[in-house]
Amino acid sequence: MNAPMLKIERLNAYYGRAHILFDVSLEVGRGEVVALMGRNGAGKSTTMKAVMGLLPRRDGTVHFNGADISALPPHRIARMGLGYVPEDRRVFSALTVMENLDTGRQPMREGAPCWTPGKLFKLFPNLGEMPERPGGQMSGGEQQMLTVSRTLMGNPYLVLLDEPSEGVAPVIVEQMANMIVELKREGLSILLSEQNLHFAELVSDRAYVLEKGQIRFSGTMAELAQDDAVRRAYLSV
Repeated sequence: MNAPMLKIERLNAYYGRAHILFDVSLEVGRGEVVALMGRNGAGKSTTMKAVMGLLPRRDGTVHFNGADISALPPHRIARMGLGYVPEDRRVFSALTVMENLDTGRQPMREGAPCWTPGKLFKLFPNLGEMPERPGGQMSGGEQQMLTVSRTLMGNPYLVLLDEPSEGVAPVIVEQMANMIVELKREGLSILLSEQNLHFAELVSDRAYVLEKGQIRFSGTMAELAQDDAVRRAYLSV
């Protein structure tokens, strides 16, 4: 079997003196979409920030594309082809769509999908209609599309996608689901942080469920959909 694209083992993370993640272990295979699920505050975003080296205090091991990135700074992790789309979008509000895309541009990578603005505009037709619009004059859903597109301009092997369906209109949620399916078709690996079980079922192969910083479930999406006890205990509001 091929080694997983991302392998996290016994990951612990802290905010100050507060211990947030407890021995989190998970894997994402090549070309696989894996959902990291749980309620608000379960530790999903913290997991992604820890993987990207964005937390000052963490321990455990993270292997990406066969390399140990556990002690690397965020910019070096990004240059290795690990993309990150944060929950709060963070577009450059004064820059146009095209200028935002240019900020994410990295060279082509062997074995990774190659992205251009034209290819991204086919994926997100809304953006293709406003290439000169400043990021600050776009809707929340359009900004979400732009943030994803800017990350893809780095030609990553794997993307950490944090809550793409959160706070956007249903039509945008549908476009996001179609986008993830298309990215998987291109061969991209994705770790998806998500609360919406229906959305995760549409796009994901497997799921891990987090509660209070610990993995409580690991299995296929079909297994999660059939496990009423897990859904009630860790996903219902």
